Amino acid sequence: MKRYSFLLAVLMLSLSTFAGKIDEGRLLRDGASYTGRVLHNADGSVTYDWTGVYVQTDFTGGAIAVCISEADTSYHNVFIDDKLVRKIKVYGKQPHSVLLAEGLSRGTHRLRLQKATEGEYGFTTIHGFYLNRGGSMKPVARRERFIEVFGDSYTCGYGTEAKSAEERFKPWTENCNRAYGCIIARYFNADYALTAHSGMGIVRNYGYKAQVSPKNMLVRSALLLDEHDSIPYDFKAYKPSLVLINLGTNDFSTIIAPSVEQYTGNYLKLISLVRSHYGDVPVLCITPFSAKPYLLTALQELRRLTMQDKNIHFAEPMPDIIKRGHDYGADWHPNYQGQRKIAMTLIPQVSAIMGWDLEDKNIY
Repeated sequence: MKRYSFLLAVLMLSLSTFAGKIDEGRLLRDGASYTGRVLHNADGSVTYDWTGVYVQTDFTGGAIAVCISEADTSYHNVFIDDKLVRKIKVYGKQPHSVLLAEGLSRGTHRLRLQKATEGEYGFTTIHGFYLNRGGSMKPVARRERFIEVFGDSYTCGYGTEAKSAEERFKPWTENCNRAYGCIIARYFNADYALTAHSGMGIVRNYGYKAQVSPKNMLVRSALLLDEHDSIPYDFKAYKPSLVLINLGTNDFSTIIAPSVEQYTGNYLKLISLVRSHYGDVPVLCITPFSAKPYLLTALQELRRLTMQDKNIHFAEPMPDIIKRGHDYGADWHPNYQGQRKIAMTLIPQVSAIMGWDLEDKNIY
């Protein structure tokens, strides 16, 4: 009898060990939800490069791995049950498995895998997911609220994890999740998309030798991929409740600058572009905290041109809240604390525009 009990215990232990191992013979694609602009490939894989794109799934089995390939090098944030687990470096052109979480209870858990870096840093393909034997996946429903942000390095979280303003930018210090757009979306429990790229202007990109850059943010905003192709975007992946636009810092950043007419003209074209697909969506035009007199003049003219449109709003920054020595990361861009301050100035305005109640919770 003791011998049978011993054999039964060994068998149960073996089955438990076998069941708790990631099953890389079963690649799962159904049950994953993608948010943002992504390319669905013929083989079922999904490719993207825009900052902030995220994939979610509710999975069981206690562990999950992703089968992924990366044409460049990117950084992704891994969340389990809405808690940041770690930030991973993704590289390797051939599909390979990356373990995202293990040792969880075998009940349902939610994964969110979010691209932390912008299009210049990463051209990522997800081929599917692996679970423990017996595990399952199901898609995550879209939230009621959705915010899309059109922006530049401030939106991308450029250098937000750097230690000081004097530190030069490195891709691993960029994290859109710690920038104002994602902070605002978290506060209002909204899904989001970031249509943003560092150094871009709505007319002229940073340091460009002429008044008009050939691939500025107006051009990029109509594309499915940010950096790696010119496929037109059909604007069907999501429909935002609110659009934020934070562009202009790079347009007027160096000696050559666009005219006020060029700036306001392209800005109005961007609003027309999004509304031609999203309908009469509310638009909040953000004045960057670092705006200089020429940009302020251009935004004042934009306000005059749109004053009859009651669904176009303007956000003014609080003066001198981003402080030297405290609120700057790489290359004098806002660090996480600076980004939180920016978000705190915008949250009441978003609340007023959308009728979304303020809540007694942390802004993080």
